[in-house]
Amino acid sequence: MMNRRKLGQLAMGLLAASALATPLAALANDEAPDALIRRLSGEILTAIKSDPAIKTGDLARVIALVDQKVMPNVNFRRMTAAAVGPGWRQATPEQQKRLQDEFKILLVHTYAGALNQVSDQTIQVKPLRAAPDDKDVLVRTEILGRGDPIQLDYRLEKTPGEGAGWKIYNLNVLGVWLVETYRGQFAQEINAKGVDGLIETLAARNKANAAAKG
Repeated sequence: MMNRRKLGQLAMGLLAASALATPLAALANDEAPDALIRRLSGEILTAIKSDPAIKTGDLARVIALVDQKVMPNVNFRRMTAAAVGPGWRQATPEQQKRLQDEFKILLVHTYAGALNQVSDQTIQVKPLRAAPDDKDVLVRTEILGRGDPIQLDYRLEKTPGEGAGWKIYNLNVLGVWLVETYRGQFAQEINAKGVDGLIETLAARNKANAAAKG
């Protein structure tokens, strides 16, 4: 049975694989947020099993997948800004870009190795509690399989403009919100070494993770 850490990594990994077979045209403005998550969730396990490289955590394959399929479904600038906290407003546009790049790689490393944990799980989307005109919603899901259910909840916002629709900006794994988890770590780095110090720390951690993977 997987421990709590592995369960959390698996849940995060499912986000990376969620849109493997999903064309951008499918993410229409009129698709409800729970319908989006339900459709993506229905494709997750099949997608992972159909690509051996992804299932074994191949980093290059997972990064390519994230860039091509996942990022269009995520407001990653908002996610990074929220994780960095007040330091984001202090950062220059170039620093903000570096923060987004390094944070994305950090997350990819975190869940790339968890994809081989996928076996006989199924995903259940719970009923949505939201008004028709809400622009910010919580979609709750559970990953069911051997052992206890894995809680995986999504925060989504309705973005304006043609072809925009709903985008994920935070997720809750086993009761822990991803953005808030990193915010405390990042705040300590910024307080000690500034925004550049945080960027250097993230880059060093990513290099170490890549070396360990190699």
